[in-house]
Amino acid sequence: MPAKTPKHESLLLNLICNIALPTLILTKFSSDKYLGPLWGLVIALAFPVGYGIWDFATRKKMNFISIIGFVSVLLSGGFGLLKVGGFWFAVKDAAMPTVIGIAVLLSLKSKQPLVRELLFNDQVIDIPRVDAALTERSAGPAFESLLVRASYALAATFFVSAAINFATARWLIRSEPGTEAFNAELGKMHSIGMVIMAVPAMLMLMLVLWRLISGIQRLTGLDTDSIFKGGEAQKKSEPA
Repeated sequence: MPAKTPKHESLLLNLICNIALPTLILTKFSSDKYLGPLWGLVIALAFPVGYGIWDFATRKKMNFISIIGFVSVLLSGGFGLLKVGGFWFAVKDAAMPTVIGIAVLLSLKSKQPLVRELLFNDQVIDIPRVDAALTERSAGPAFESLLVRASYALAATFFVSAAINFATARWLIRSEPGTEAFNAELGKMHSIGMVIMAVPAMLMLMLVLWRLISGIQRLTGLDTDSIFKGGEAQKKSEPA
């Protein structure tokens, strides 16, 4: 009996629970007129935490990045409730991508480098076809070298993201913790700051992925549709 294919994550629900609702609550409903700074922060954090638990229970799948995100939310909540200053929020936001970058480099010593989970994974890449082409061309060692270079580039992406995160948090969060203004700044960091932090990181990740795919094409002789999972089947299904 074939194994069930894991359900795909809902991008829309992800954005609503992790960005839209927490930002709305922090910026509009954390004043003394509504929830107050404390409960505003608690309820805002309940959405991403609740979503993470629900997503794991539904898809029965957990990955490294999900764990990092969950820890980040818990740290944000703990810092907010303990009324820790904005500097430590900046340290926290820089620490998470730094930890990921270090983990990517350290994982090169393991049998399963993180670059395989983050970029070269079976949800995106047709791994059996790529492996078969690499074996046919005796290109295994060259491919491992390609993964090492991709790992260094991926780690650099996270380190740059850490620097951007720290600078953004220091720029946006200036008020005393536990105040309405502090929660509003925290909400602004989740909205405006998300764009500032995510766009450069996404562009760098796309560059790393493009270089990885280009390397796979060179080593295997496969075209792009054959490398990506489902690409070849989709091409065959299209009318002539």
